[in-house]
Amino acid sequence: MNEWLILVYKIPSEPTKLRAAVWRKVKNVGAFYIQNSVCILPSNKESERHFRQLRKEIEEMGGEGYLFKSTLVGAEERLVEQINEARNEEYTEIIDKCDDFFKEIECEINDKHFTYAELEENEEDLEKLKKWYEKVLARDYFKASLSQKAGELIQQCQEKLEEFSDRVFQYEDQHGRKKN
Repeated sequence: MNEWLILVYKIPSEPTKLRAAVWRKVKNVGAFYIQNSVCILPSNKESERHFRQLRKEIEEMGGEGYLFKSTLVGAEERLVEQINEARNEEYTEIIDKCDDFFKEIECEINDKHFTYAELEENEEDLEKLKKWYEKVLARDYFKASLSQKAGELIQQCQEKLEEFSDRVFQYEDQHGRKKN
């Protein structure tokens, strides 16, 4: 049986940007909404720090926030499943972006776009993917099933980028230095 942190809050209805800001912060730490304005995280020092800070911000917005430490009586397995489903949705998006990355590299190769500009653009895209994956992994408290697949695809993207990089350097060696 896990110990949980439950944040219950109330925010003024206007301006709506306050609600959106809280929602984004709740999602960023991987909390799960049980219902409107009631969210839950596994209890640990980092989760508690996040929720305490968020409660403080809610109160600064003119709202109310209450933080509880609790255990669940029944239904914990279903809650963990729902949390993992939410993480898997995020991993699915990452997996889709990895597929897009593979297609982009393939297009660059087919179109012979062996330039430093294309290499740099693809490096930036991969860095964004890696950072996104790391953020999701950090809030994946229960090891969602798609975590490993997403990680493996990120690694494969890195390998594809290295292959593309080799081709860019080879092209430059064969065709001389050209400004992009």
